[in-house]
Amino acid sequence: MLTQVFDCALDSERNDGLDAASATLRRGELVVLPTDTVYGVAADAFNPGAVEALLAAKGRGRDMPVPVLVANPEMLVALVGELAEAAKSLADAFWPGPLTLVVRHTPHLSWDLGDARGTVAVRMPDDEIALDLIARTGPLAVSSANRTGHPPATTMLDARLQLGAAVAVYLDGGPRPSATPSSIVDLTGDEPRLLREGALTAQTLRDHGVVPVETP
Repeated sequence: MLTQVFDCALDSERNDGLDAASATLRRGELVVLPTDTVYGVAADAFNPGAVEALLAAKGRGRDMPVPVLVANPEMLVALVGELAEAAKSLADAFWPGPLTLVVRHTPHLSWDLGDARGTVAVRMPDDEIALDLIARTGPLAVSSANRTGHPPATTMLDARLQLGAAVAVYLDGGPRPSATPSSIVDLTGDEPRLLREGALTAQTLRDHGVVPVETP
């Protein structure tokens, strides 16, 4: 596979890169993109073969379903329907940003993100390149751009060294300020439950007064 790299700090390369990335994702191939946390590797969320390729590139099993990134509230509603009040409060407070919400998706969706049991981990990132790409393509299945068990990629080069030719297009958005991933809150039970403390701490979530969050 021919790998293309685009420096998105240059306007011309950014536009060309977004065009190439969009076409690549439509073909069922993989793209590395910057997010507001770490670099991610993306696939068309509605292409099971592409999602399988993403899992294979990372060396990750189906027992760890791939999260989905959205670009706007309308895209979210199309995936999960109307949010419960607790989920809506968290999204209103922290999106776009480093908070992933685990919610139940609408049953008619024809996708396969792994052994998700009717749920999806969804986030709206606070990164213009990521949001521009998702606005072009629709929801993307995105996981951190690293081999399972290795450190998250904070630069495009980090991601390329780990994933190599398994990815067709690399969008370079410059170094990320931290290797800290998003925080994950499970909203599929009776009360919100913190699955992973990340860029938003448990204290931050509690202090904001949105909903009570139980630590593991």
